[in-house]
Amino acid sequence: MILGWKNFKLTMGLPSPVELSPPIVLQPSSTQKKVRKRECSFTETFLKTLIRSGRTFVYPFTPLSIMSDKASLNFGDSTYSLNVLIGSENEKALDVRQLRKDSGLITFDDGYGNTGSCESTVTFIDGDKGILRYRGYDIAELAEKSNFLEVCLLLLNGELPSSQELTAFESKVSRFQTLPAEVLHAVQSMPGGIHPMGSLASGLQALGGACPHLCTNDRAQDIANFEDAAALIIAALPALAAANYRKKVGEELRVSDTSLNYCENFLSMMFAKDGDAPVNPALSKALDVIFLLHADHEQNCSTSTCRMIASGGANPFASLAGAVSALWGPLHGGANMAVINMLNDIHNSGDDGSKFIQSAKEGKSRLMGFGHRVYRNYDPRAKILKSACDQALEALGVSSPILDIARRLEEVALQDPYFIDRKLYPNVDFYSGIILQALGFPTDTFTVLFAIGRAPGWLAHWKEIAQTGKRIHRPRQIYQGANLRPYLSIENR
Repeated sequence: MILGWKNFKLTMGLPSPVELSPPIVLQPSSTQKKVRKRECSFTETFLKTLIRSGRTFVYPFTPLSIMSDKASLNFGDSTYSLNVLIGSENEKALDVRQLRKDSGLITFDDGYGNTGSCESTVTFIDGDKGILRYRGYDIAELAEKSNFLEVCLLLLNGELPSSQELTAFESKVSRFQTLPAEVLHAVQSMPGGIHPMGSLASGLQALGGACPHLCTNDRAQDIANFEDAAALIIAALPALAAANYRKKVGEELRVSDTSLNYCENFLSMMFAKDGDAPVNPALSKALDVIFLLHADHEQNCSTSTCRMIASGGANPFASLAGAVSALWGPLHGGANMAVINMLNDIHNSGDDGSKFIQSAKEGKSRLMGFGHRVYRNYDPRAKILKSACDQALEALGVSSPILDIARRLEEVALQDPYFIDRKLYPNVDFYSGIILQALGFPTDTFTVLFAIGRAPGWLAHWKEIAQTGKRIHRPRQIYQGANLRPYLSIENR
């Protein structure tokens, strides 16, 4: 049976028990049941503080949901009581975990657009207000003051690292940027026509095979070795990408240079030739900002895929290979490629962007890189990346008709009431596509760069599932096929 919106009514009211996820459960007295929400919040904060004080890694991955409201569902002659979960940012959700058992009903939400699949402490997004925070830190402050590898540790462990912790992690990543020989051979042995994302997913599986002690599918052992596995994956992804690219252009992969930072080393492995000048800091900084801004983005397609694979007990390498494959889809990870393709099409048509803008306003063309499914305001990442884009282009000293068209589209979209009223502001994909093309990355590698940036977020979610997950993910369905029917022999069909 499916919930039909015309057949039931939901009501919410106070009070109800305050419940925390196991192993802590509070059963309030009749007096305590009158507690107000802010007192519930204080209780949660107090318990979190107690857990955090032990400097364990339990807190960041142990959600403490308060149920301080109730909702009732009336269907037919029966009424069912549903707890209301309240998140730390006052997000509310109906808890329907017992609904099927109690009533035989399931909820139907095509595409999961209104379904909370998990509780998470990694990232908070408020699309209406243009808010994005990693572990409580505003994305703009992190982009200004932090860097990608520091944000990796923030996402993985829940707290900003100490100087010693960051130095140790940077050193480990630097050591791991040299691929094992058998992994490099596997990448170079793949068919020449393989897409870079296919090569990346396969390379991750090969990497796990080369390090079987980090890739056991024994949950306790994989958690114990998670720090090394995470550092290896974060380090190896750029090398895997560079190995695939160098093979396609007929060049040997350059040896990793431990004297360079993460992005400098990646750019060197991708493009450097003997005698080249050092990487311009403005360019490596722009790439670092791109990675940082893409490090996590809540329960999107690839992250949810990673969590689902992990819920079955799979190791980090398998889970991230699945996430890479999900990101490969053009509706998810291909937006910045679509921006460049759009700009090329405009240029090839002989337009400077003016005709295309009018066509978009008339609904005849689609403006790629503008607006966002989540953000009903200006994408906070776009504001940050616009500045990095300006600095990178200035450092490169490049000029091209494609960039001129991009500038025109940006200028119009930020001033034209048509785009402003519809909140069609340039998003992060618009600016990242421009930067990546200017840096020399082939268009088919753009999604690979997205995957490199997203890896720490995927890993943080893998760890969250590994430490707190209780059940394998298994969505339900509404069957709409044929009813029971007899088998007909082939001569009677």
